[in-house]
Amino acid sequence: MNLRSALANIGRVFLLFLILLLLAVFFLLGVCWVVFKGPSPAARDLLIVSAMETSAAKFVPGLFFSQEEIQEIIDRNSVIPTYTITDTSSNLPPSNRPTDNTEVPPEKSFDLDAVELVEVSGSTYKGKMLIVNDPSRVYVATPTEFNLPSGGLRVEEMCKRENALAGINGGGFLDENGVGDGGCPTGLVISNGVMMNGYPSLESDVIGFDRENNLVVGHMTAQEALDRGVRDAVNFGPILIVNGEPVQVAGSGGGLNPRTAIGQRADGAVLLLVVDGRQAHSLGASYKDLIEVMMEFGAVNAANLDGGSSSLMCYEGEIITTCASLYGSRKIPTAFLVKRVE
Repeated sequence: MNLRSALANIGRVFLLFLILLLLAVFFLLGVCWVVFKGPSPAARDLLIVSAMETSAAKFVPGLFFSQEEIQEIIDRNSVIPTYTITDTSSNLPPSNRPTDNTEVPPEKSFDLDAVELVEVSGSTYKGKMLIVNDPSRVYVATPTEFNLPSGGLRVEEMCKRENALAGINGGGFLDENGVGDGGCPTGLVISNGVMMNGYPSLESDVIGFDRENNLVVGHMTAQEALDRGVRDAVNFGPILIVNGEPVQVAGSGGGLNPRTAIGQRADGAVLLLVVDGRQAHSLGASYKDLIEVMMEFGAVNAANLDGGSSSLMCYEGEIITTCASLYGSRKIPTAFLVKRVE
């Protein structure tokens, strides 16, 4: 075969690939058109809200609807923001925890060192719930610095560096078009009592633990968080449950996507939840789904963390959830880690 024939064959293969790619794009656009313009407003709204929660696919609904129409649909299918903050003054020590050397009946025992991994599932999702009885073991980890050329760190990298038992992704970061390197967090970051990112008057949804190991969730300034004794925190949302009351939800309560959330029971145990999404085995969960799961597990305070392709749980050095990213686990600026028992 001479050079001219070889080049001609390569050209044919490239042309065939281009045609197949265009057919795939037209097919996907056709499917979107059928759903967006079809007879089911509920399916339309769910697809639009799901797409608008992504970094890379936000443009798709804009091909069929105006920005005003899109925003109206989002407003009809979202969590209604709350400005209630966790009331830590009403939190009492768990009655079933031994406080001295007195013997406790087995049925009332509470092993502070215990950690339990539980499978969760619903009609559209599968995921993992990690229950950590001792809340003092849960903290926020970060890279040594933000805005480094190397970007952030992966959850499993933070777990390895800190010799942590487990970890989940934390707050948000700059992620234009879904290709951010995780090096620049958005909003407040507090680690070990030190404000790593943000400024005192910055207002945001704060999600973190105070020095008494209470999970604090609510809208406040960074200074208010520090004044409350918050030791470790990130910014994200929405808030899902405050002081035992679930927030109000409109419509579907969000789209179906990979999700990460954190909660705390009345006995102090921390609930770390990661739901797979954008997978054949798990389309994803809505915020309404997260609230239902957290309530089922007894959460009195809970909040949504960064989701999508960042959602990930690492346990004993292994990734135990399915990352939605085509390139594997992503670099991120913050993670909630679980210390090992010494």
